[in-house]
Amino acid sequence: MVTCYLRYVIDPYKLVEFEKYAKMWIPLVNKFGGVHNGYFLPSEGANNIALALFTFPSLTEYEQYRIDSFNDAECLAAFDYAKSTRCILSLERSFFKPVFE
Repeated sequence: MVTCYLRYVIDPYKLVEFEKYAKMWIPLVNKFGGVHNGYFLPSEGANNIALALFTFPSLTEYEQYRIDSFNDAECLAAFDYAKSTRCILSLERSFFKPVFE
């Protein structure tokens, strides 16, 4: 099992647009076999940092999701939305092995 951690630097004046983008991706990750653990939007503290966590059974399955997402109409629409709104300034991607017990 592998969890993808995304740290976004967002435009704080486009929080509504970023939240719409986030809501687009949750069902898409699930559609491709992952489990989305949610997006976390700014509340207190930094107003331009957002996080997302989602889990796949393996890194191989995550990598297949990434390949497939570039050929899926709904995923392409989400990518285009982020690009057209410019709500995301940058992002970092890291992977973690979860421990539950």
